[in-house]
Amino acid sequence: MKEQLATIRAQALAAFDAAQDSAALDALRVQYLGKKGELTAVLKQMGKLSPEERPAMGALANEVRAALEDALERRSQQLEEQALERRLAKETVDVTIPGKPVKMGHRHPMYIALDELKEVFIGMGFTVLDGPEIELAQLNFDRLNAGEGHPSRDWSDTFYFDEDSRVMLRSQTSPMQVRAMDSMPLPIRIIAPGRVYRKDEVDATHSPMFHQVEGMVIDKGVTMADLKGTLNTVVEQLYGKGTKTRFRPHHFPFTEPSCEMDVQCHKCGGLGCPTCKGEGWIELLGAGMIHPKVLEMSGIDPNVYSGWAFGIGLERTAMRRFKIADLRLIFENDVRFLEQF
Repeated sequence: MKEQLATIRAQALAAFDAAQDSAALDALRVQYLGKKGELTAVLKQMGKLSPEERPAMGALANEVRAALEDALERRSQQLEEQALERRLAKETVDVTIPGKPVKMGHRHPMYIALDELKEVFIGMGFTVLDGPEIELAQLNFDRLNAGEGHPSRDWSDTFYFDEDSRVMLRSQTSPMQVRAMDSMPLPIRIIAPGRVYRKDEVDATHSPMFHQVEGMVIDKGVTMADLKGTLNTVVEQLYGKGTKTRFRPHHFPFTEPSCEMDVQCHKCGGLGCPTCKGEGWIELLGAGMIHPKVLEMSGIDPNVYSGWAFGIGLERTAMRRFKIADLRLIFENDVRFLEQF
């Protein structure tokens, strides 16, 4: 048995020194020190020894095991150091070589326009609200004086999530006006930006998914003159002093009277072109005085309070702000287009 232990020691130490990588070294560990290894097999023969021989053989076996474990640890550290040296040599970086330039991104033109719009309204004392894109039809239509079967729902209907047409992708951020009237104390000054969805055909100024900013003011003594003055001020802040606008009579179920606000086409200067469809003007927003029924549905007395509201397309705002000829460019993520801003 003594000779066996000596042989195992010599063979194992030589094998450890010859191992070229950690995987080979681990296989040798199992071969010699594992539960079914050569050293364990020898130790199982201890029962055949006489009581007098066992202590000496036990001490020798422990000495051999300790020697093998020490040698194994040393070789493992050597292999790790060699692997690190090889990796460092392979990954050596020449610090004298010029680095690759980092190409910095920037804000999307639409969000630049949104930030500017927010800044203007916050400066006027407005609060910015955010709300869900999946909305109740009751808030999107009914509470805005457009009940079931109202004609205005035909052109603004969107995608529904249930058979009863009660849950939908909002077609406007106007439901946030209802939420504000239900939860905020009077007077109210809010804007509500966000994504909205409609069944619009894609062209130079339309998309089935776009961004809208709704605004609302409710207070005592609010008039149409306040609405026009505010919107003209906002437009001049965005597009510059002297920007030409026009207000046209219109109809919205949630405002009375209603209007649409146009800005002179930035592409042709009012002469007529494909961008403005030959009209010389581009519709920017719809607005009007909040309908008394809408106020009453939120528990606000229309004999005491009045208000106005508007909804502006953010993409069209960006088009006018950066003189973009086609709304589709905003969504196409063409770097050649976006790099201009």
